[in-house]
Amino acid sequence: MKKLVVIGNGMAGMRCVEEILKRNADQFEITVFGAEPYGNYNRIMLSPVLSGEKTFDEIVINSPEWYAENKITLHTDAEVTEIDRAAKVVKSANGIEAAYDKLLIATGSEPFIIPVPGKDLDGVISFRDMNDVNVMEEAISQYKNAVVIGGGLLGLEAAYGLQRRGMKATVIHLMDTLMERQLDEAAGFLLKQELEGRGIDVLTGANTKEIIGENGRVKKVCLADGREIAADLVVMAVGIRPNVSLGQSAGLEVERGILVNDQLVTSDADIYSIGECVQHRGDCYGLVAPLYEMGKVLADHITGTDNAYQGSVTSTKLKVSGVDVFSAGDFSGGEACEDIVLRDAARGIYKRVVLKDNKVQGAVLYGDTTDGAWYFQMLKDGQDISDIRDLLIFGQAFASGGGATADPLEAVAALAMDAEICGCNGVCKGDIVTAVNEKGLTTLDEVKAHTKASASCGTCSGLVENLLKVTLGDSYQAQTVKPMCGCTEHTHDEVRAAIVEQGLKSIPEAYQALEWKTPDGCSSCRPAMNYYLLCAWPGEYVDDTQSRYINERAHANIQKDGTYSVVPRMWGGLTNPKELRAIADVAEKFDVKTLKVTGGQRIDLFGIKKEDLPAVWADLNAAGMVSGHAYGKSLRTVKTCVGKEWCRFGTQMSMDLGVQLEKLSWGSYMPHKFKMAVSGCPRNCAEATIKDFGVICVDSGYELHIAGNGGIHVRATDLLCKVASEQEVLEYCGAFVQLYREEARYLERTAPWVERVGLDYIKQIVVEDEAKRKELNARFIYSQKFWQDDPWAKAVNEEAAAREFKPLSAVAAE
Repeated sequence: MKKLVVIGNGMAGMRCVEEILKRNADQFEITVFGAEPYGNYNRIMLSPVLSGEKTFDEIVINSPEWYAENKITLHTDAEVTEIDRAAKVVKSANGIEAAYDKLLIATGSEPFIIPVPGKDLDGVISFRDMNDVNVMEEAISQYKNAVVIGGGLLGLEAAYGLQRRGMKATVIHLMDTLMERQLDEAAGFLLKQELEGRGIDVLTGANTKEIIGENGRVKKVCLADGREIAADLVVMAVGIRPNVSLGQSAGLEVERGILVNDQLVTSDADIYSIGECVQHRGDCYGLVAPLYEMGKVLADHITGTDNAYQGSVTSTKLKVSGVDVFSAGDFSGGEACEDIVLRDAARGIYKRVVLKDNKVQGAVLYGDTTDGAWYFQMLKDGQDISDIRDLLIFGQAFASGGGATADPLEAVAALAMDAEICGCNGVCKGDIVTAVNEKGLTTLDEVKAHTKASASCGTCSGLVENLLKVTLGDSYQAQTVKPMCGCTEHTHDEVRAAIVEQGLKSIPEAYQALEWKTPDGCSSCRPAMNYYLLCAWPGEYVDDTQSRYINERAHANIQKDGTYSVVPRMWGGLTNPKELRAIADVAEKFDVKTLKVTGGQRIDLFGIKKEDLPAVWADLNAAGMVSGHAYGKSLRTVKTCVGKEWCRFGTQMSMDLGVQLEKLSWGSYMPHKFKMAVSGCPRNCAEATIKDFGVICVDSGYELHIAGNGGIHVRATDLLCKVASEQEVLEYCGAFVQLYREEARYLERTAPWVERVGLDYIKQIVVEDEAKRKELNARFIYSQKFWQDDPWAKAVNEEAAAREFKPLSAVAAE
């Protein structure tokens, strides 16, 4: 078996590997080097991660399990620094060497940093990878003012994400039109208005002169016209350039990019290159679709099928800060060109089609991109539009004779098989139709999984669904409830019911009984299945730790530099000199870089090495402290104010009640993270009305609130009921938590769960049905017998005996 080494674990290189595996999975022994400490993820979706709309796990394309399943050796955090062409060996900065028969360079691009004074100050970054997102998220928690230099797609998305996370964002763009490569002047003006309406300052025609710092960190940005903008964070998003340094040092032919022929072969016959780092027929590409086209051609060539890359005609269909935009071709106009324009200011819609010799030369759509694929196909085909010219600007439905009442399915049916449906992933209509017919696909999620159409920005989802309807005809059924994942047709609710009804008590047994499509499941369904079994059979089912996420397996939060943070539990936000002394001793002993008081009234220790975690917890356990489960799908914190104990406004003993609630529910495994708070009076200093379970103390007793959360989309709680005693608070809390644990879907927090099932449903069970409430609470108390244990007690058990640890059960009982 020949050895294929891939330098670059990004979207281009790994898409090519996927295509190779489809054609011949046994032809190569594959080794992949990635410079980042992560698996392969979707860079297009970095913006939703920054804005808080998605998590990193949700944008991962290929999980570690995928590499293992396909027998691919993956080296992460391993930047390749040398290619020895004579010996056919690559070497990484951390000392890893790998021999190759064939080598694929997919190093992508690097951000361009404008050479102005101050560019090297702390707080000046690019926006290109997850490390940049992590730096921005850290700045969000500490600073106020952000300046983004560059009004292209990435710059605007960075500004949008930072503004949504609470920073004051200003965009500085050198050109007069935002996204001038994708939008004309009119569309750029509309986008500028939209962004300014959302609170983002946009300065066009603005030239950055200098970045000023104070004590080594950025303080303001100075423009050439004398204006100064306050800046605690500066994001440079002015463009990219091919990352060719490795190709240059290896002696390959390089101009703007690494030179390749139509088979993506470099000047060395055994070295290929694809993606943003290459130059083909004088062109370099920065969009995803051309990179995927290259990957398909190379996969054909390397597995023995003739194919040639002819270059790409590109279109851009994007959602910029929530606004749909599309552009294709040349819309700059010029001699012999004609414009057809539609403006609907009230609806925020702008359409412009540029014609030359009665053929589509270019198109710009803003606000409504439904017909983008249709215009793009006519552009690629060079179609004469003379007979539909009068209706062209109104879209395919009108041009086909249907007018405003036309069936949109007819428009989809009329598209040619090579019409592009998903520009992000280079998927045409024929790809989807073939997959639907050959693989029996019936849902949007299945189409995503098999073809990747709509799996990136999602703007083509409606088009894909309409194509499904056209292809399946009368057999099409709208997907109302999604299955757990692509491994099964069963929903979360169906799986939970089957576990109980059929007495399924292990993951393999459940997969077998429910006819799972994959024998070992996937990274999405295994954690969910593990949780459902734990919840259904406390004391019987043994937790499968390998089916948990990395933070839960490590019992700590991994940070961007590979170290971990540790958060010991402080009951109700209370602490004492012994605990503080233990934390201080640990911080000094293990050289903890940062100690941070969290929003949940605890102390977070940052910068701990993975190998030091057991020893850190041995010392903390010795002081009687247990894990705060800051990493878990479980109870995180119970926040309290000082209440009646100290405050002149306090009506009840809020600190004492908070401690009782935390000792009742700590360690419990839940569908999602769970936070509580107790406020000693209606002034609500503990912010109980944005927690999963909140208590407001009043003169007559306690108001119980549920299903709140902070974050990007703040949701205030719903009032569950009022009770008179602390014992009732504990009982209602236990019942509510258990109902949530037993009925919510995995990774569904209390807010969307309550919105889905309805507040009245919760009240009917927890408040109105006393017998049911007591039954739920009893089950919760019973399950806690098996879960209220510190995860590090087992990890350091031998050392615990030597140090005469206090039993954790005694700690919890105190």
